[in-house]
Parts: sequence; C-alpha cells; structure tokens
Amino acid sequence: VQLVESGGGLVQAGGSLRLSCAASGRTFRDYSMGWFRQAPGKEREFVAAINWSGGSTYYAESVKGRSTVSRDDAKNTVYLEMNSLKPEDTAVYYCAARHRRSTRPPTSMIYDLWGQGTLVTVSS
Repeated sequence: VQLVESGGGLVQAGGSLRLSCAASGRTFRDYSMGWFRQAPGKEREFVAAINWSGGSTYYAESVKGRSTVSRDDAKNTVYLEMNSLKPEDTAVYYCAARHRRSTRPPTSMIYDLWGQGTLVTVSS
C-alpha cells in the first residue's frame, strides 16, 4: 500500500477543508488509517484515526467535535474533514496506514506506511 494525500491549501479561520488520502494496492480494507500533523517547530501529533472496518474512530481533543474521519474502501481512500478551522491547525497533515493485526493504540505513531503530507494553512 502506498499513500498520497491531497486537499490541503490556504483557508481562512472558520473555514473548512476535506483532506483525502488515496491508497494504492488491493489490501486497503485490511489497514487501519491515521491522520497526524506537524506544525512548524513542533513534533508530529495525532489528529484522528479510523480502524480497518470503519467501525471505530478516534480524535485528538484539539479537533474533536469539528473533525470527521471516514473511509471509502471502494475508492481506497480515507478522508479527514475539518471544520471551524483555527490558525493553530496550520500544519503538514500526514496519513498513515497500519495493518489490522497490529495491537497498538490508534494514537501511537508507529504505523507501517506514511504519505508525503499535505500542507494546510489557516489564516487569521
């Protein structure tokens, strides 16, 4: 599985974005997916995750209530929709994939595969 993010860009505070992460390969449905972000000068942090079946989702407190993670296995794509964006949401957003056999918590940054990232800039 290879991952390619898209959907980043410049948005005003209060606006919305939907990030996409397209996965190649035939086994996408066997992978749990995570979204992480890294702001300038800061460490990479967990944002959201969805398990391999789509039955469970997880969010960081900083985005909970204004973000939705979802997946479309028919399109081999995972999405992160973010609303009410704030300047502090500015970061490079990465998606990551981890095989369903992993027992690590979704917030762990130990994933099998990472995308190259997409930049989200929120202006005040």
